[in-house]
Amino acid sequence: MVTFRIAAAVVALGLSAAPAEDPLARAFVQSIYAHYIGGNTQGVKLDKKSDLKKLFSPQLVAAILADRDAAAKKGDVPNLDGDPFVDAQDWEIAKVDIAISQSAPDRAQATVKFTSADEAKTVVLDLVKLKDGWRVAEVTSGTTKLSAILKGS
Repeated sequence: MVTFRIAAAVVALGLSAAPAEDPLARAFVQSIYAHYIGGNTQGVKLDKKSDLKKLFSPQLVAAILADRDAAAKKGDVPNLDGDPFVDAQDWEIAKVDIAISQSAPDRAQATVKFTSADEAKTVVLDLVKLKDGWRVAEVTSGTTKLSAILKGS
């Protein structure tokens, strides 16, 4: 009876418990950043469509490919000319700190903090869970969003 009253009070106040963190969301983000830790790392592969599909939501994959295609037609470099996971073209990262905040069973946000070349950085990944697993739906570094970069904004 007490449990029911507490649950009823929570519902009445409009409060809800946040979903428990899906350990696969954390594992997904850790698998990305494992490619950046240490000297002379190459980061994750972003060259092929198949590489992109393992990391990004279908909408972000389409936007990255459209950016590349538009640049190729102009004989120019794409708007995305660095690595979105570290917000740089070069890096030297000793460790990363990852915090996961899950807002729904299929939505989470990863806040990734690290120091590269003596510069502290924070990158926020909006994650979406698809049938194939977790994917990045948006990358934000400071006030800059990957989707805006891809649009040339």
